Amino acid sequence: MMESDVQQSAQSSSIELWWDIQQFYFREADLLDERRFDKWLELLHEDIQYRMPLARNVRRDAMDQEYSAKGEAAWFDEGINTLRQRVAQIGTGIHWAEEPASRVSHLVSNIRVLDLREGAEGGKQVKVRSRFLVYQNRLQDEESLFVGKRLDTLLGVGGDWKILTREIFLDQNVLLSKALTTFF
Repeated sequence: MMESDVQQSAQSSSIELWWDIQQFYFREADLLDERRFDKWLELLHEDIQYRMPLARNVRRDAMDQEYSAKGEAAWFDEGINTLRQRVAQIGTGIHWAEEPASRVSHLVSNIRVLDLREGAEGGKQVKVRSRFLVYQNRLQDEESLFVGKRLDTLLGVGGDWKILTREIFLDQNVLLSKALTTFF
């Protein structure tokens, strides 16, 4: 095979990978917007680390400290059991911040595959960076807007992707919402 053929083959496979991951994220957004949280949980790996560090206002020479580190305070730092409990609580119909249910739209963009490796379980492991905008409306006049970046590790499992880690970097250091009930 000629070098140009190899390059084109690698580019085609990377485009196919990017397309596949993009479709995965769009499906995830639809599940969350349609309040199909049990189905959304199926997209998560059993060992998931789901974390949103706090943002801090820092000097330009300390930008590496803009977000709280692992082990420090975070908006949330959860595993699969806590996420299942949150979904179960919302499903009771008596969750004060989600009764009546919010209307939510998840927009995901700027999806970039940063790294591709063979995972421990034999499948692919991919690092993905993306941007998000989440709009939430509740009752007549409660609106929340969340904007930020995500860094995910996805594992290829059984022909589909599972989210192994998700770090959510909110572009605000003061939460303007009354409650943090949506998933990112």
